[in-house]
Amino acid sequence: MLWGNVTAINHHPRRKEREAVLKVLYAREISDESPKIIFQRFMDSFLNGKNYQYSNDLFFCVVKYQDRADELIRKHLQNWTFERIALIDRILLRMGVSEIFYMDDIPPKVTISEMVEIAKVFSTKESSGFVNGILDSILKESQNEKIKKPEDVTI
Repeated sequence: MLWGNVTAINHHPRRKEREAVLKVLYAREISDESPKIIFQRFMDSFLNGKNYQYSNDLFFCVVKYQDRADELIRKHLQNWTFERIALIDRILLRMGVSEIFYMDDIPPKVTISEMVEIAKVFSTKESSGFVNGILDSILKESQNEKIKKPEDVTI
């Protein structure tokens, strides 16, 4: 059950918004509609009309920098092709890369932890380790300054 009512104790305050963004990005992958229309259509139902500024920022950041995120993800795959990555995992990786590189108010380790926890709920048993490994590899390389954050990025 992909969209089940999942509850847990001690979630990060933005967990529900991240989960909603995952769902909307999934809808975007299987729809022909524009990202703006998809976002507007689904966010109210997923977040019950609450303020979703963070969700807006994350969703449109992923959309804007998807090609850059995919490039980084491809670079860090070992014995795996990008096309073989499960769609949910691919979206979580894009979300993680977007938060790490383009959303400065979130510590990268928090981002990785959140993507891993969401993978445990919405993807396969093996996905959390896969998501953790790829995002951690990307983060380590960025900390060694081999990956530069574009200077002109604003959300």
